[in-house]
Amino acid sequence: MGFWWRPLSVLASVLLVALILWAASGWVAALGFLAGIQAFVMLRRLWQEFRLARWLENPDEVEPPDATGTWGDIFYRLQKLQRRQKASRGRLTSALEQFEHAAMAVPDGMVILNGSEQIDWCNPASRRYLGLDCERDRGQFVRYLLRQAHFLEFLDAADYSRRLVCKSPVNREITLSLQLVPFDESKKLLVARDITDLERVDEMRRDFIANVSHELRTPLTVVGGFVETLAGAPDLPAADSRHYFDLMLDHTRRMQHLLDDLLTLSRLESADHLLHDEPVNVPEMAHALKAEAESLSRGRHSVRLEIDSAAWLAGNLQEIRSALGNLVSNAVRYTPEGGAITLAWRERDGEGEFSVTDTGEGIAAEHIPRLTERFYRVDRSRSRETGGTGLGLAIVKHVLTRHGARLDIQSTPGKGSTFSAVFPAQRVQPPPTPESGKLIPFPEREQATG
Repeated sequence: MGFWWRPLSVLASVLLVALILWAASGWVAALGFLAGIQAFVMLRRLWQEFRLARWLENPDEVEPPDATGTWGDIFYRLQKLQRRQKASRGRLTSALEQFEHAAMAVPDGMVILNGSEQIDWCNPASRRYLGLDCERDRGQFVRYLLRQAHFLEFLDAADYSRRLVCKSPVNREITLSLQLVPFDESKKLLVARDITDLERVDEMRRDFIANVSHELRTPLTVVGGFVETLAGAPDLPAADSRHYFDLMLDHTRRMQHLLDDLLTLSRLESADHLLHDEPVNVPEMAHALKAEAESLSRGRHSVRLEIDSAAWLAGNLQEIRSALGNLVSNAVRYTPEGGAITLAWRERDGEGEFSVTDTGEGIAAEHIPRLTERFYRVDRSRSRETGGTGLGLAIVKHVLTRHGARLDIQSTPGKGSTFSAVFPAQRVQPPPTPESGKLIPFPEREQATG
């Protein structure tokens, strides 16, 4: 009844006036009055409809109509509806902008394809991975832009559970994983994800297993062969038996060194293995490493020690000792007989530097960035002859990284190499005095491996 009371009351008033006129002046006057009222109502309605149409055509430019009565109620309700629509449109626009910004920031390439496999939209990452540009390629058929046979087969299959692993068409060093996702009723979303690091890790895992298997196979074969020989020849001369036992012992130690280094790497990479700092007497350690180098060399090289700083280091004693020992033992192994090896401890611009310089064969520049990779060898046959496990420099890198230090390698083929462990200034400390604390004795060092 809320709507009808006003028009019914107006109608009742008009009819009452018409009856009064009919009684007072006759039916002609009453009909004339009703005709005038009808004309007025029609003209007012046309005028209000005109105002309403003009407002609806340009709601943002034309002021909302203002009226009384029923038309006033209609205009008021339309204004409320318009305000709600504007607020809803604002929220939708804001949500759409947020979605678009999020899609733009997604590191994966995203391409929306319509039912005809035309590009409706793509984010900036799709340009980096697939070479697509949203403004330039909008409306283009994706088949015309990405023509690799394996991609076209993948697109034809329309298998949403399948992933295609392939190289990026714009950068062959990037490996992509492509997947189609149903989007709306007729659209599809093509997602391109960079899995280069995952592929590299998987390749490293495969190489690691292959290298460990290869490194263990040779000594196991040798030991197994000698065991079979000894078992089949119980009356073998003592000298031959002794020779075989010595060889088996050497290969057994080689396997033991390999396993020790693998365990060391595993411990260094473990998140639970925290770094506990302690004062490290580097000058004293340098003297011990010189003695060890002379022991490993057995007179085949000249070994010299240069100590230009009395500074100590703050770090893990055993780890630093293992890292520097690997640098020294590598220099002894890869320096020809008659060569020279120089160990040096100095400070440069506040940083502590322990360097090992040799006069060996040197290393070509293209090999230097990969020297700290596990089992990477410049010369595989010569490396095995020296007895190294191929893990020494990998251990050095992990130890230095844990201490915020770095490994600097300078080498010239035919002239020699210098391996320097450079420790940050915050780890370099003055030597403690008897009053400041007890000196930490340097423990006996096991034979270095690497």
